[in-house]
Amino acid sequence: MMQSMTGFGSEEAEVPCFGKISVELRTTNHKFLEIVFHSPEGFLSLEDKIKKQIESKIKRGRVICSINIAGAKSSNIYINKELLKQYLSTLKNIKNQFNLHDDIRLNTLIHLPGILSLGEDKISSGSIWPRLKTLIAKALEELVKTRQKEGKSLYSHFKNRAEALQANLDKIKIRFKKAIKDKFSKFNTDEERSAFLKDSDISEEIERLAFHIRNFKNKLSKSGPIGKEMDFIAQEMQREANTMAAKSFDVAVSARVVQMKSQIEKIREQVQNIE
Repeated sequence: MMQSMTGFGSEEAEVPCFGKISVELRTTNHKFLEIVFHSPEGFLSLEDKIKKQIESKIKRGRVICSINIAGAKSSNIYINKELLKQYLSTLKNIKNQFNLHDDIRLNTLIHLPGILSLGEDKISSGSIWPRLKTLIAKALEELVKTRQKEGKSLYSHFKNRAEALQANLDKIKIRFKKAIKDKFSKFNTDEERSAFLKDSDISEEIERLAFHIRNFKNKLSKSGPIGKEMDFIAQEMQREANTMAAKSFDVAVSARVVQMKSQIEKIREQVQNIE
């Protein structure tokens, strides 16, 4: 089934000892597969696993993988008791040595360097992986569905465009034969006719464009990444249409070719979003 490169998928769950884990996957157009991570500190070791999991479902596009954990980290105040003992001992020695009478106050102690520190419980990325893997799988499933949904819409768009191109080309073929016949009636010799055809015959371009249209329609029903192939075919269609426009001597044919070029251009715009 045809897939767009634009999509979104998310999943979240409450995990004991960790808090709420949420996963968001967004994809946009890109020539190749590129995966960008936004994850909590300590999750670098999991990125290769996540990347492989994403690569199993997504073949092309820019993927932004965001992982958030709420409530998993708790702040704690740590007291360096050994350092505090050393401070107290040193302060008492100073007090005795210089015959000082000031008391050693708590407010003084807590402001001494290294006595108090604020720490956070570290999240074990290894122990969270089984649950995270499940969440990513569900987010990927939703992502693929949204890409397929848009792909289905684009399929209809491309099919209609291709059929319109074929209809125009059929009319051009009929009109060109009549225009050639009318033009030949005005020439007196075969040499004149041959000289005219040399720069004005679009028979080969018509046949090649017909082939590209058929090939394009066949690609629509293929599974897997087809965006690059479809873009190449659209370029070839545009090339043939441009040549036809340059060689055409008939106003009616030229008008049809202009319509076809517009249709092909719209195809080329949309095909950039196909995986």
